[in-house]
Amino acid sequence: MNDERPSNGSSVILSFMLGGLAGAALAILFAPRSGKETREILGEKLRETADKGREVKDRLQSRGKEILDDASDYVRERREGFERERDRVTAAVEAGKQRYRDEKDKA
Repeated sequence: MNDERPSNGSSVILSFMLGGLAGAALAILFAPRSGKETREILGEKLRETADKGREVKDRLQSRGKEILDDASDYVRERREGFERERDRVTAAVEAGKQRYRDEKDKA
């Protein structure tokens, strides 16, 4: 029995992140700076990362809204097209019925 699992993108990313965290923890333990300096640097990096995360979140939200607006426009256009086609077919059916009645009354 083969116990290997196919790797997908999320498991690769998770493994990479866990490895990075482990590396960061080891770097902190063996850092040549004092504890205060290391904490200041870590705090600064944490703030930078949080700011970048907020920027990415804002960009993703903005892009998501654009995609949603585009999809809504597409659906609205398709709906209007279907309604026009439905009205055209309905008018054609009614004209056919009227023509049938006219021909029936002639006979």
